[in-house]
Amino acid sequence: MVHSTEALEVGAQVSAHLDDTYLEQVDTRVIAVGEKDGTPWVAVEHCLFHPQGGGQPADRGWLEDTEIIPVRDRESGLVVATVPEGGSLPSLAEGQTVRARIDLGARTAHAALHTAGHLVEAVGRMQGWEMVASNHFPGQARIEFQALRTDTRLADPEGREEVTAVLRAAVVAAVADDLPVFARRLADGRRVVHLDELHSAPCGGTHVRSLGDLAEVALPTLKVKKGRIRVSYSATHVSCTEAHVSCNGTHSPYAAPHVPHPHVPGTETRRSH
Repeated sequence: MVHSTEALEVGAQVSAHLDDTYLEQVDTRVIAVGEKDGTPWVAVEHCLFHPQGGGQPADRGWLEDTEIIPVRDRESGLVVATVPEGGSLPSLAEGQTVRARIDLGARTAHAALHTAGHLVEAVGRMQGWEMVASNHFPGQARIEFQALRTDTRLADPEGREEVTAVLRAAVVAAVADDLPVFARRLADGRRVVHLDELHSAPCGGTHVRSLGDLAEVALPTLKVKKGRIRVSYSATHVSCTEAHVSCNGTHSPYAAPHVPHPHVPGTETRRSH
């Protein structure tokens, strides 16, 4: 779980997906319904769904028993639930109570990859590099850097393997130390995610509770192309490894259709932007 010292406010919507990465299901209320370009959408107060963005895939989610696609509405800032082309949402009205849930296996897989990306950035910065791009999608995860000064180790295969080994060792050490992962809100509203004192960065993604939740973090030998240092990586969540299951968001055993969860009170005061 990433703990926020203050939730962000976007109208009446609470970013529950940022307050608790591991929250699988919630009863909430509809705060808006509408249609855009012929596609219906609905917004709920306690938003459990992470939309695609920041290099992270969208959650797989449901309202009642209807699978939805979460999308960030640029005009309102709300995360709204839509459906694939030709699909339909359940008949919902403002103020109505509705059950929202996510595929927790997919969520924890995405959170593990995103957190591992921050860790790779951290160990890259230890080498005097600056991050210029990132991608946290399964099978595509990578951090791209630029060296702030000439690094002769990057000029040949042996040197690149040598520096990759240094990165791997730093990653293994941080995971073994089980550094806590948490979020803080700055005065200007930005959400900053911290890997304890090792690293911090503005981020709107979902993350694991601590680095000990990461498993099978692997870094192939880095590549250098057009002046950029590309560090590809992979990672899973420890729960997937322990259960010997695939947490890739497809037919996940974590996506049980009806998991009891306490009702979230309508008097919740923590809000999201």
